[in-house]
Amino acid sequence: MRRVRAAVTEAPGAPFTLRDADIEDPRPYEVLVRMTAVGICHTDLTMRDTWPRRLTPMVFGHEGAGRVEAVGAEVTGIAPGDHVCLTFASCGACEQCAAGHPAYCHSARARNLSGGRDDGTTPLSLDGTPLRAGFFGQSSFATHAVVHERGVVKVESDLPATVVAPLGCGGQTGAGTVLNRLRPEPGSSLVVLGAGGVGLSALMAAVAVGCDPVVAVDPIASRRALATALGAEAALAPGDGLVAALRDLTGGGAHHVVETTGRPEMARRAVGALRPRGELALLGLGGEVTFEVMGLLAKGVRVHGVIEGDSDPGRFLPELISLHRRGLFPLDRLVTTFPFEDIDAAVAAMGDGSVVKPVLTFT
Repeated sequence: MRRVRAAVTEAPGAPFTLRDADIEDPRPYEVLVRMTAVGICHTDLTMRDTWPRRLTPMVFGHEGAGRVEAVGAEVTGIAPGDHVCLTFASCGACEQCAAGHPAYCHSARARNLSGGRDDGTTPLSLDGTPLRAGFFGQSSFATHAVVHERGVVKVESDLPATVVAPLGCGGQTGAGTVLNRLRPEPGSSLVVLGAGGVGLSALMAAVAVGCDPVVAVDPIASRRALATALGAEAALAPGDGLVAALRDLTGGGAHHVVETTGRPEMARRAVGALRPRGELALLGLGGEVTFEVMGLLAKGVRVHGVIEGDSDPGRFLPELISLHRRGLFPLDRLVTTFPFEDIDAAVAAMGDGSVVKPVLTFT
């Protein structure tokens, strides 16, 4: 047991409060990681605002990067001192995990969204009372996290933690949707709706594999400018005439559209922007979306729901790092850093659109 500092959410929708807490030593297949950086994702904020009251107080955070301080007796391949990226939890044994699709693990909800381990326990406590944790297998809005070994990916020590951290969710979600699920041919057209961290990760991956044209849509001018700087042929505001403009830019309709906003009206516009037999990937958290079925049938549209980029992190994150080192996935251009203690300022900056990917750093 050791003392840690954590950003605690006391109730659904409550602000983050920095508190001193205690964390257990790792169990046989777990790893204790001292955080050096953690990205803030819209999912952290969405889930904080809708989290069940019975599962509070709670620690969120799921884009952690750090150094290993201790490992359980049965852990292999990870040792104290290793630099690591933290990612989502999976069992490793079910049908989906065995097939290389751990994002669809049969026990994903229990391991990522239950407020603890899959057995109901939590490694954190606050004044002797259990403190809910294990968000996406980690709860990395804290100076330390206890993580199952399957959620830990070793990375090279010279890679900045501020680049490593967003790989664990936003980076692999956007890029993985393109590289693992859509797998576009060079020269095919791809539109990204929403130029946040996930959307721009998808855009960079599309540019890296030779999609042409790549088009971004976002209401914030600075994000549209960043999209074009990252290789988009055009970046549009989501106003009237958007579908017609997209169809014109893509020669009659896009081969692929990646929808990251979670807004039903944008999903419907995405269908309109596709060419016959085009593909739509839905990534954004949102509510119910309705489509006119005849429109889907007539076009032969394929709709993909994608979580975590349909990635196997142990295999895919090293691929993204390789692309980054070659200058083809410049994730650092999305990042703005804040001290961990300034988490509220980081959240506000993401909310007003002035920052694409806030990353908290730890001293």
